[in-house]
Amino acid sequence: MKFILGKKLTMTQIFKDDGNVVPVTAILVEPNTVTQIKTQDQDGYSAVQVGFGRAKHINKPQGGHLKGLNPIKTLREFVVPAEEIRELKRGAILTVEIFNQGDQVKVTGVSKGKGFQGVVKRHGFHGSPATHGHKDQLRMPGSIGSTDPARVFKGLRMPGQMGNSRVTVSGLEVVAIDQEKNILYIKGAVPGGRNGLLLISGPGELIIKAPTNQPEGSALKADPAETVIEDAQAVEPGPNSDEKSNSASESENPVSAGENNNQSEIKTETN
Repeated sequence: MKFILGKKLTMTQIFKDDGNVVPVTAILVEPNTVTQIKTQDQDGYSAVQVGFGRAKHINKPQGGHLKGLNPIKTLREFVVPAEEIRELKRGAILTVEIFNQGDQVKVTGVSKGKGFQGVVKRHGFHGSPATHGHKDQLRMPGSIGSTDPARVFKGLRMPGQMGNSRVTVSGLEVVAIDQEKNILYIKGAVPGGRNGLLLISGPGELIIKAPTNQPEGSALKADPAETVIEDAQAVEPGPNSDEKSNSASESENPVSAGENNNQSEIKTETN
């Protein structure tokens, strides 16, 4: 299962090679960080928590939860089968590269809030006739039921709050991917307004990026014992090291070696 968090940018259109125009939604998918892996034994269900965006300030509980990672602004989780996340580790990076062109995905977001609306706009009622005795009844809901139960049934379509709710749209297609700008182009409309958070998921194998998102200045320090061993191996002389060093010095300074040979010849002649 593939999953990632993104931010809705805008709607645009893409021209295909055959000249057809496809309406798409541009979604900014910055690299996501895996912040927690929930298991059946510890948490009662299998899921992956990922983070999106960089936060300027976080409180102490969030800092403890994100220890060893960069400050993250938004956290969400995806319910994933345990067998699909066995190789997934905390700190792994998820990028837009996990998706391919033509993938089928579902997008979840919070729809635009419409406020308190009537039954015509909220539920699509046709309203009453404008004439024949229907004065001021054009957009009224009409009767809400009989008097026998003496109550209103649950789920009855009536005026009320519209929008600002969690909505999932399935069967959307990935039309294009811009890996340089981390933008995912999905066919059609997705829930929510601009800059809204979106949860994108779909079937397929999850490709994990190896590097861990470490905070600045918190690089892992090398083991002092390993450093000492490496230094010792670099300094430890090998067999015939003296001969190698002498030959290396002679090759580096051939003039001095020649002068020494001449001086020895002169001494033999004088003797």
